[in-house]
Amino acid sequence: MPEASPQIFPRWMNVIAKLSILGGLLLGAGALWAVLVYARSSYGTGIGLSRVQPVPFSHQHHAGILGIDCRYCHTFVERSSYAGLPPTKTCMNCHSQIWVGSPMLEPVRESYRTDVSLRWQRVYNLPGFVYFDHSIHVQQGMGCSSCHGRIDEMPFTYQVPSLLMEWCLDCHRHPHERVRPREQVFNMSYEQPQDQLALGEKLVKKYGIKDPVSLTSCSVCHR
Repeated sequence: MPEASPQIFPRWMNVIAKLSILGGLLLGAGALWAVLVYARSSYGTGIGLSRVQPVPFSHQHHAGILGIDCRYCHTFVERSSYAGLPPTKTCMNCHSQIWVGSPMLEPVRESYRTDVSLRWQRVYNLPGFVYFDHSIHVQQGMGCSSCHGRIDEMPFTYQVPSLLMEWCLDCHRHPHERVRPREQVFNMSYEQPQDQLALGEKLVKKYGIKDPVSLTSCSVCHR
């Protein structure tokens, strides 16, 4: 009979091998869990993050206290996919007469003199593979505060929703829960009536909002 080949590794190495496999699986699961937690955290989504801007612009002061309509600065929001940033001339319509010597507004005056746009930092920044159209939402009765929160109460602008796909889909599946009359879209203090569901069903039909199946099609947002 042929001689048995000698055992190269001791038997306890089998235990080590099994533990290493189990450890690898646990490490992978832990890493996946950490990624998912981070993706949903304020660090991953940007919720509540206020970015440093070239000028400390306050929506609370302009839209809230002074009552300036959103469309005065965001002039394209009703007819374009982008809300649009105001040109420096829009700022200077007022600030050529008030706060004319304010050091805080020097970047605005310099931008106006040199015709070089201010480099504002985006607060809401969707991935490149996501298509979002402001005009569609505005024309179909989705209020500014539904996505931007009470921006008229923000000294510094920050992101309110998570912008995760589930957040978008929740609204697309139940538009009647959030739609409001078009004349109330820019009303930051608008409160839903007690019969919101009944009103919402009427407005969904009136504004021709598509059915949830169509609204949740991949091609609606990913083009």
